[in-house]
Amino acid sequence: MIARLTGARAPRAAPPRRAPPPAPWRALLRVCLCGCLWAGAARASPAAAPEWPGAPADATAATLRRAAPTVLAQLAEPARPAPAASEPIAVLFPDIGEPYRKVFTEIIEGIEEHARVAVRSYPVGANADAAELQAALKRHGSRVVIALGRQGVKAAGALDAGIGVVVGGVSSVPEPERLTGISLTPDPALLFTQLRALLPEVRRVIVVYNPQHNEALLKLAREAARAQGLELAALEARDLAGAARLYDSALAGADGRRDALWLPQDPTTVDEATILPIVLKQSWSRNVAIFSSSFLHVKKGALFALYPNHAELGRGLARLAIAMLGAEPPRRGVLPLREVRGAINLRTAGHLGLSIGAGQQRGFDFVFQEP
Repeated sequence: MIARLTGARAPRAAPPRRAPPPAPWRALLRVCLCGCLWAGAARASPAAAPEWPGAPADATAATLRRAAPTVLAQLAEPARPAPAASEPIAVLFPDIGEPYRKVFTEIIEGIEEHARVAVRSYPVGANADAAELQAALKRHGSRVVIALGRQGVKAAGALDAGIGVVVGGVSSVPEPERLTGISLTPDPALLFTQLRALLPEVRRVIVVYNPQHNEALLKLAREAARAQGLELAALEARDLAGAARLYDSALAGADGRRDALWLPQDPTTVDEATILPIVLKQSWSRNVAIFSSSFLHVKKGALFALYPNHAELGRGLARLAIAMLGAEPPRRGVLPLREVRGAINLRTAGHLGLSIGAGQQRGFDFVFQEP
């Protein structure tokens, strides 16, 4: 229009430019070009090749060769949308006193360290007001909650179906296949691996459990035992008296050279006040190793335990919550805990005829020394 009004000749239209290659290929082209130039320079003149302090002369070319597969994988992987910063993750945890509150505080610290969004924590009592909690979540724009402990899981169960829930900080939940989260119970595969490292001659693991609490755990345990060449002698007990009778008969026929006793997290069969002292005394007299998922059991005489690393558990729960906010939510199922610490009792080890060297001791986070 401007050209016709002024009488100027309209300029010839420029030929259409070819569209640049997609961004990932341009990045790949730059990486490959730089790699060829740097690698060629290193071969032509090693002294002129750039180095990092303390690296060998051929570090540049070697690093580029190692980095190439990673770069290719990153370019090939589709970008995942980051959760919106306006959608904080909510954490529901039991409003209880110390020392139990410290457990949930450490888990929340792990969540806050890993989450890329804001984290809001809500202490909930045994009779939390679901409507009030729902209103608070809506007011702050939270559509995913991490429910910790039985009170947190109970409160989350009363929320609207549109709220995504990640459960944690509980040993077991009913219908775990319908939920998403990480339990407080260490993966049996980790326990059995540690057992075989300390006692490679053990062939049978005895466990007394209540299926009401630990049926899902025992399913995992059977698979883990089979994979590691162990026989799992799983004995069901529905009450305290039944558990006591099963322990008596199992330990009476146990062989300390090939048998070990596993104490899972079970309020029925591993009662701290009555069952535990008797089992520890009988296993000591028969030289049967006990392993557990409780730090305090090792202090009282169990050979070793794997117990929760609360901060790492929090980071794992944060990963699940972030995935739930994204386009690809995590698969349903409550996973066994793999973020664990370890403790060992050297007095018990000595009684069983084990010599735990300094190298093995460094594999544990806490070592109870011989008196």
